[in-house]
Amino acid sequence: MNATKIDNKHQDIKINVPSARYGQAKRVGILGGGTAGATIAIRLAALGIETHLFEKKTSLVDGPPMCHLHAGGNLYREIPDEDCVALLEQCVDILRLYPHTMDVRPTVFAVPNRDEGQPEDLLPRLDTLTDAYRELIAKDPKNKVLGDPEDYYQLYSHEDLIALSKREQVLVPSTVDEWVIPVAKHLDLNKIKFPLIVVQEYGWNIFRLAASAQLALEGYDNAHVFTNTQVKQVTAVDCENCTNADHHVTKWRIEYEQDSKDQTESIEVDYLVNACGFRTGVIDDMVGVEVTRMVEFKSSYITHWDDAGGQIPEIIIYGNRGTPEGMAQLTPYPGGYFQIHGMSKFITLFNDGLVASNNTSAQPKLPEQYMHYIEDGWDKAPLQARSQQAIEYVAQFVPTFNSARTVGNALYGGQQIPGKDDTLRVADVRLYSNIRYARAENVKASSTLIAADQIVDELADLGLIERDTLANCNRYAHDWPYLQDNNSDDVHMLAQQIAKQRDFPVAMAGVNRSIDDMISDTSDDRAVVEA
Repeated sequence: MNATKIDNKHQDIKINVPSARYGQAKRVGILGGGTAGATIAIRLAALGIETHLFEKKTSLVDGPPMCHLHAGGNLYREIPDEDCVALLEQCVDILRLYPHTMDVRPTVFAVPNRDEGQPEDLLPRLDTLTDAYRELIAKDPKNKVLGDPEDYYQLYSHEDLIALSKREQVLVPSTVDEWVIPVAKHLDLNKIKFPLIVVQEYGWNIFRLAASAQLALEGYDNAHVFTNTQVKQVTAVDCENCTNADHHVTKWRIEYEQDSKDQTESIEVDYLVNACGFRTGVIDDMVGVEVTRMVEFKSSYITHWDDAGGQIPEIIIYGNRGTPEGMAQLTPYPGGYFQIHGMSKFITLFNDGLVASNNTSAQPKLPEQYMHYIEDGWDKAPLQARSQQAIEYVAQFVPTFNSARTVGNALYGGQQIPGKDDTLRVADVRLYSNIRYARAENVKASSTLIAADQIVDELADLGLIERDTLANCNRYAHDWPYLQDNNSDDVHMLAQQIAKQRDFPVAMAGVNRSIDDMISDTSDDRAVVEA
C-alpha cells in the first residue's frame, strides 16, 4: 500500500512469490525506507513474507548524501585492507541488484603535494583488491561488473598526463585514456604527486536507486509500502519474562499515522526491523535496548559548470578528514551538474555535527539547526555560502572550476555510526534473537544486501521461514524479477519524476554512461576482435 505513488507504467505488474512456512506467510515490519529498509524489504518480499515498510518521506531512499560506489573503499586510506575487500565484495553484490543505478565512469585519485602520503603507498592495497575482484569473477562470471580485473586500476605519470593534455577531448569517452584527457587539461599538475591513480569505482545515483527500489517493491503483492507515514510507537505484544534481561518477544505492534488520514492505525508483526538510519535510536528506546552510537550531520553541494568540455571522471584529492585540507571530491552528473564534498568543517563537515548517545537514550541529539535543515531544508544564506566555499575548494586543484556556479541545492542528512569509532566504514546489522528484533547499522549503502541476508538467516533460525527454497537461491544468482520487467529507460523515467519531486535538476536523474552502454561497448569490442 502506498500513501503516495509516483506514476510509472509498470505499477500493475505483480510477481507471484512462494508462500512462507506452514502455509501462512509471516509478517515483518520494517521501519525506515532508506537504502537499508528498501533493500531488506525487496529481499524479504521475494521470499513470500508479508512485508510492511514504513517511510516518513514521500518516496523511498531519500537520505544522506551518496554518490559513489565504494568498490574497494579507495577514498579511505585510514581503513584496513580487509574492510576495503569487504566493500568491494558488497559493491559487486549490490550492483547486481541495482544495475541501472550506476554511472559507469572511473574515479581519479590524486595525492596533493601538501599531503604527507605518497601514491605508491596505495599500490599494495590496489593489488589486493584486484586479486579479490578476480576471485569474485572466478566464483561467478556475472560478477564481472567493473570491467576486466587487469583494468581495475591504472597509473598515469606526469609525462603521460602532459601527452594526454595535448589530445583533443572526447565528448563521450570510451577508454580510460579518453576519460583522463579532461583531467590532464583541467587538473593543476603542479600541485599533485605522481603517479595519478585511476580506479573503476563508479558513481551511484540516489534518484535511480529510489526508482529501482520502488519498481522492485511494486512488483510484489505481499510488499506493502507506506510512505508519508509516521511511526508513533512500537510495543511488544507477546512477551515472556518481560522483567528479565533475557525476556522473549514473539510479536510486535506498530502504531502509525499516515499523512492522508487523521487517525492512528496499527498492525502486528512477527519480526521487527529498525532501518531508521540516523534515527534508529528512537526505535531502540521504544524497544528497550541500550546502544552506543554516534550520528554525524554531513552535506554535499550541487553546482553547475559549463566548461568541462564533455564527460569527465570523478576526481578525488586526498586530504586528512576534518582538517582545513580535508579530501575534495568532485562528482559529475549529466547536464553539467557536479556534486561536491569537501571533508573539512567549513564544507561537508560541521564543528558540532558529530554527536553521541548517552546513558539516558540510544538516540544522539543533533543540534536543532541541523534537524531544521533535515526536516525543512537548508536556509538560503548558509547554503549559498558553503556552496561557494565548496567551489573555491575544488578550484584550488581544478582552476577552471572557478567558473562554476551554485544552484541553491544540496544532498545532506544524518548518518549513523555504530559504536565510538567515527572512522568506521563497514557495518551491517545487529540481531536480537530473543525479542525478534534487528537493527540495520549500515554506514555505507553497499552493505544493505548483506544485512538483508543476515536477517533472512535469522528468520530461518527462528523457524519463521524455510531456509532452502528456490526463491532464496535466486537471490544469490541475482535473479531479481523486477529486472525482467524493467529496463534502464523505465528506471530513468521514474528517477526523473523523483528528482523533480525533490526539487533537484531533472538531469541529475541520468547517468553519463549506463551498465547497458558498457555491455554494448564490450560486445562491440568482442565482435571487432572476432572479425
